[in-house]
Amino acid sequence: MTTPPFRALIFTLLILLLSTTIFADEEKMKKTAGDIALEAVNKRIHNIDTKALKKLLDKEKDLVLIDVRLNAEIDILGGAIHTQRNINIPRGWLEFRIEDAVASKDTPIVVYCGTNQRSPLAADTLMKLGYSNVKNYADGITGWIESGHSVMKNDNESESMLYNKPTKIADNVYSAIGQTAPATYPNSGHNNNLSFIVSDDGVLVVNASDNYLLAKALHEEIRKVTDQKVKYVILENAQGHAMLGMNYWQEQGAKIIAHIDAAEEIEAHGEAILERMIKGRKDKSLGTVLSKPDQTFKDKLEIQLGKIKIEVLHLGAAHSPGDISVWLPEQKIIIAGDMAFNKRLLPLFEHTDTAAWVSKTWDKFVALAPEIVIPGHGPATTLDVVTQYTKDYLLYMRSEVEKILAKDGELSDAYKIDQSAYAEFDTFKFLARRNADLLFRAMEME
Repeated sequence: MTTPPFRALIFTLLILLLSTTIFADEEKMKKTAGDIALEAVNKRIHNIDTKALKKLLDKEKDLVLIDVRLNAEIDILGGAIHTQRNINIPRGWLEFRIEDAVASKDTPIVVYCGTNQRSPLAADTLMKLGYSNVKNYADGITGWIESGHSVMKNDNESESMLYNKPTKIADNVYSAIGQTAPATYPNSGHNNNLSFIVSDDGVLVVNASDNYLLAKALHEEIRKVTDQKVKYVILENAQGHAMLGMNYWQEQGAKIIAHIDAAEEIEAHGEAILERMIKGRKDKSLGTVLSKPDQTFKDKLEIQLGKIKIEVLHLGAAHSPGDISVWLPEQKIIIAGDMAFNKRLLPLFEHTDTAAWVSKTWDKFVALAPEIVIPGHGPATTLDVVTQYTKDYLLYMRSEVEKILAKDGELSDAYKIDQSAYAEFDTFKFLARRNADLLFRAMEME
């Protein structure tokens, strides 16, 4: 005969078993919507790992990467895969934006996200939309970073207006390397290099920066290096990211120096440049007003900054009116300005004189025999590297346009110039077609 305590024990065990079963069913129900969908999708799509993705990036030059995370997530989770073939289309917008981003349904595509939750669904969606060569990078950005591969961020210094804080290039020479990308709100307009030279009798800054607050952020970093006063600010040309921060430095008592042609450009177009900056930088433009250089020169200006001899040089026509380079002859260091580029495709403008740039002006640049080059854009490097990113690209493009003109070709032919050898240069997707257009039009008139 079953005793009451034993019946109580049986009842308790039944309750526990029933609770466990219900809990298990609830757990199963919890993963239904997302996990069951992913399980089904993963049976239909082609997943690849980090090793396979790296191989595809090296092999397939037409490959397009689609990051389906929200833009705000990218920097929080360590950045995006560093390639010019990377496109950010949030998962919720994929159906609406994919055709504008990738027109051909045969284009090889790899989608990815942070932890392989959204990208499988995105790959499945693209396949349903008719894209025939789609893969999912299952390791996600976390796997890419853990493997030590390169990433790109909208802003490397979230607590500062600077995209990168200054680093020491050589004795007494520092540079805050800007993002090798267009000026944006996230990078605060810091997409060029902001350099400075420290002496025992003051500081010389190269580039006033894109806006008042960015100039102030640079000054805060200079104060961490030295107590010396900023005496001079050199403008590499009249572009906004070189000169719009002038009024901050003038408030600090610094003298602003520019080439005479750059000063004329600021006079003629400064207000329009300021207006565009304010529109793009919004609240970060606070305090910025258009100012004018305090001193101009034509060919060469010598400055003795304490024990350091500095030569400010206009070597000739090149990228922009009034381009200058700052030369330290005793250290063989040149802060080249937009005479030289590194790690990004250079932009051409209507006033760019490529013929003079690749011959007369570049020859003068090379004749200085610099051992360290701080380019206008990209990390400090050597002469042979900036030659690759600057002169070699221009020579190739000029040669291709000459072939088109010799055959009485048209502008549409210039758009077909094969620039794939430069496809991994930062800003390629923004500038390649535009450069072909501007160069063809300019060479028609030579």
